[in-house]
Amino acid sequence: MPRTRNPYPPEFRAQIVALARARRSIEDLAREFEPCAATIHGWIKQADRDGGRREDGVSSQEREELRRLRRENRQLRQAERYPGEGRGPRGARSATSGAEGLRQMGNVH
Repeated sequence: MPRTRNPYPPEFRAQIVALARARRSIEDLAREFEPCAATIHGWIKQADRDGGRREDGVSSQEREELRRLRRENRQLRQAERYPGEGRGPRGARSATSGAEGLRQMGNVH
């Protein structure tokens, strides 16, 4: 099941992290701004990874690169599994597909 988009914009998350680093209580921030304390803790950990202050996980940049590479691998595996099915954007057939293509190549009269 695909993950849903995070409902909190990056700017909002950055502001909450900044407030937590300014010694505001995470529990108070959770009560005032809605995300639960565990979510805020996660944002702080991720911000620390992105800033090089933690090394116990992947940074946001590394995570995006992994996502892109996995997508590319999935597409390559699919193209290998179903050769000749690549039809370009939105499944459009090429000008030489089907019987018309055979006629153009001189194989069918």
